[in-house]
Amino acid sequence: MKFGAVPLDEAEGAVLAHSVALDKGRLRKGRVLCVEDLDKLRGAGLDEVIAARLEPGDIGEDAAAARLAQALVPDPDRAGLKIGKAATGRVNLHAEAPGVVEVLAGRIHALNALHPMITVATVPEWQRVAAGGMVATVKIISYAVPEAALEAACLAGQAGLRLRPVVCKTAQLIQTTVDGSETGDKGQKVTQDRLDRLGVQIGPQQVVPHRVGPLADAVAATDADAVLILTGSATSDLHDIAPEAVRRAGGSVTHFGMPVDPGNLLFYGEQAGRPVIGLPGCARAPALNGADWVLERLLCGVPVTPQDIAGMGVGGLLKEIPARGRLREA
Repeated sequence: MKFGAVPLDEAEGAVLAHSVALDKGRLRKGRVLCVEDLDKLRGAGLDEVIAARLEPGDIGEDAAAARLAQALVPDPDRAGLKIGKAATGRVNLHAEAPGVVEVLAGRIHALNALHPMITVATVPEWQRVAAGGMVATVKIISYAVPEAALEAACLAGQAGLRLRPVVCKTAQLIQTTVDGSETGDKGQKVTQDRLDRLGVQIGPQQVVPHRVGPLADAVAATDADAVLILTGSATSDLHDIAPEAVRRAGGSVTHFGMPVDPGNLLFYGEQAGRPVIGLPGCARAPALNGADWVLERLLCGVPVTPQDIAGMGVGGLLKEIPARGRLREA
C-alpha cells in the first residue's frame, strides 16, 4: 500500500486519508474516491489529496477484518459467538449467551505479532460476559494489509475464541450457623445476585448447624447442579467442618486455599458428579473476590485444577473489602 499526496487526476479508487470539508458536506477519511468525489474536490480548489492506494496483493480493511474474524471463529454457532459486520476496518464479536470466554492466548499473541496493522483485542481469559457482551474486536489499523500477512494471521489465530456457556442451571447455597443466630439473609441475597448474572437459579434459603453431620446431610439431599457452602466460621484447614462434610456426603475435595485476596479461604471439589464450592467469608460482600473466578468457571463446565489456582496469584491482589473483620492495613 502506497500512502501520500496523490494528484486528483490519478486519485480515482484511492482511499482518502484525511477528511476534507466542502461547501456542502464533507468527504470523510477512509472513503474510496469516485469520479463525483474528484469533481467536488476540484470545485473546492484542490488539485491533490492525501490518500492511500492499494497495491497488488493488498486486501482492503473491511474484507481483511471480516476474514480474520471468520478465522478466529470458524463456526460461530458452535462457539456461541456472533460476528458483527465489518466497518472502518473493524469487526466486533459478541456472546450469544451468558458464560465465560475461553481465549487461546498463545494464538492471539501470535497473530498480533505478525504485522503491526493487524490487531485483535479480547476480554481477559475466562472473563464472565452476559448475553450480547463484547468478547473481542478485530481491527485493521490501516486501509489495507498484504494478503500474505493476513493469511498468516488467520492461520495463527485459527479458532482462538469461544464462549463456554453455563451448564449448571441450578445451585443450592447451604449456610451454617455456629450459635443459631445466623439467618443467612445476606449470604443468600449476595449469592443470588452472583448467580443471576449467569442465569443460574438459586435454591431456597438453607441454614444448618455448623457441624459435619447436618452439613453433610444437606449436601447429599439437594438435587441442584452445583452446591455452594458458606460457613458461619471460616474454613481454616483441609479437614475443617465443611471439607469433612463434603467427604462424608460421598464427595471429594480437590483443593483448599488460593493466592487471591480477598478469597484465600476457598475450597472446591465434587459430590455426585457436580461441583461443590466452599465459599470464603468475603463472598458475603458483592465485591469481586477469588471465589468469583472459580465459581464462574465451574458453573460453565470449565475444569479448574490446583495449577490453575496457583496461577491466579499474579493479578490476585484485589480491591479490599471494608466489611472484612481484619483489613490488610489499618
